[in-house]
Amino acid sequence: QVQLVESGGGLVQAGGSLRLSCVASGDTHCVSAMDWYRQAPGKERELVAVLGNGCRLYYGDSVKGRFTITRGFSTHTPYLQMNTLKPDDAAVYYCNAEPAIATTCPQVEYWGQGTLVTVSE
Repeated sequence: QVQLVESGGGLVQAGGSLRLSCVASGDTHCVSAMDWYRQAPGKERELVAVLGNGCRLYYGDSVKGRFTITRGFSTHTPYLQMNTLKPDDAAVYYCNAEPAIATTCPQVEYWGQGTLVTVSE
């Protein structure tokens, strides 16, 4: 089992910045990558950024150049630095842990409870 706890959401004006944090605990040796997703009301969940254990890095087109995913104090504590926020960025942001391919690791993804980001005009 892997537990994920996000923090850092809040209300910010358009053009402002926020930094989200995610802390993974438990069987983190079974995690191959940490991702950030977001879901706005009435919309599908969207992949925002991926930070893999190696050099794997990915950003969604809508956040490229504005958001940065980095490692925190350990491999499984990804930060999401969000700059130049727009009203369209408002959503619940979720941390996701992708499973490592190993016979001893459950092939399931883990999700945090989400943190709300609100962007005012």
